[in-house]
Amino acid sequence: MRILSIILLIVSCTVANAQKVFTIDEAVKIALKNNFDILVSQNEVNITKINNTAGNAGMLPTLELTGSINAGVDKVEHKLSDGTINRNPALSSTTVNTGAQLSWTLFDGGKMFVTKSKLNEIQALGEIDYKNKVFQTLYNVIITYYDVVRQKQQLKSINESLKYNRERVAIAQAGYNAGTLYKSDLLMAKIDLNVSSENAIIQQFAIDAALKSLNYYLGQKTNTILEISDSIPIIYTFDKNNLLEKLNTSNTDILSYQKQIEIAQLSLKENKSNYLPKLDIKTGYYLSQSNNSQGAILNNFSTGPQITGMVNIPIYNGGENKRRVSMAKALVQSSEYELQNMKLQIETIFENTITEFEYQQRMLKIEKENNELTNENIKISIERLRLGQTTALEVRLAQEDYVQSCTRLINFQYNLKVAETKLKQLVSAL
Repeated sequence: MRILSIILLIVSCTVANAQKVFTIDEAVKIALKNNFDILVSQNEVNITKINNTAGNAGMLPTLELTGSINAGVDKVEHKLSDGTINRNPALSSTTVNTGAQLSWTLFDGGKMFVTKSKLNEIQALGEIDYKNKVFQTLYNVIITYYDVVRQKQQLKSINESLKYNRERVAIAQAGYNAGTLYKSDLLMAKIDLNVSSENAIIQQFAIDAALKSLNYYLGQKTNTILEISDSIPIIYTFDKNNLLEKLNTSNTDILSYQKQIEIAQLSLKENKSNYLPKLDIKTGYYLSQSNNSQGAILNNFSTGPQITGMVNIPIYNGGENKRRVSMAKALVQSSEYELQNMKLQIETIFENTITEFEYQQRMLKIEKENNELTNENIKISIERLRLGQTTALEVRLAQEDYVQSCTRLINFQYNLKVAETKLKQLVSAL
């Protein structure tokens, strides 16, 4: 008896684990870890961090070792002023140069500092775009998760319809056997039962497709089995003015375009710096040695430090600097236009989503009451059919009303959740 109890306990635990509900919080956690769009975006942020260095901005010196060797054999003939001619049919010479050289731009019109600031802003833009990708992915995960819930609820209503269809078939079969109903009533009941069975199969396919989409956003194999919740929680409330304030300060699309304006303005400063002088220095320690087989100088060796300063003052380069500055100004203006356009788009989406949320709330409230009425009506109709007080057609209409009400109720709940999720995404609050 004790062994049997242990076995039953193990089986019950196994069943409980197998039926553990995969929550929306778990889905979000997995997506943040595995989603490939998020991983790629994170890698792009890392690239901007790698590029954001003082060296990439041109602020640091460069140090390099140099070396060269030249060797040759020449036929030489010298004719002197006194008429003497010196001939050497095979004069060999070898020259070796080596050294360490440091090059440093000390001043370039402030361009290097502007470039460093630009790299900072590019990195910041990458981080904003990363957040935008995260919020977009979470939005997709949430609405896909609840789409699975919606499809499961739809299957549940179809199965309830199947239950009523079976009752109709049983009642019609009994009536036909008793001679109180025509065979056509029995056939119609069986046809409706078969159609409902087909709808259940189709709906199961829709659930499987929705699960595959969810697994895709989670970054895992599409055939991974998930036991999803069967309800859509509707508890979200908001203050419109508060959301509107957050919209202008937190929306990642708006922040991204604002950052692009800042980058365009820095690019303009970079191009303006090309009008200013540039100061470079080169310094190093050099060694040179030459060996000749014949001649006045057989061997020459020199070594020592050197320093060179160079000033480059731009005067005219075919109007190229002017063109670049004009182009940069136009890009700043375009970025400002794009920001205004994006703000208008976001505000339009925001207002439409608010309206959608409020309308779906009102319709959901009405449909909840309507669903209770149609549910009660189908039960009464089935009972009246059992007592021979109504026709199969009336029951069928009552059944269709109930199924349609269930479908509307499920869709209102889902659409309300989609509107809620969109509002949260717009204010970066997912």
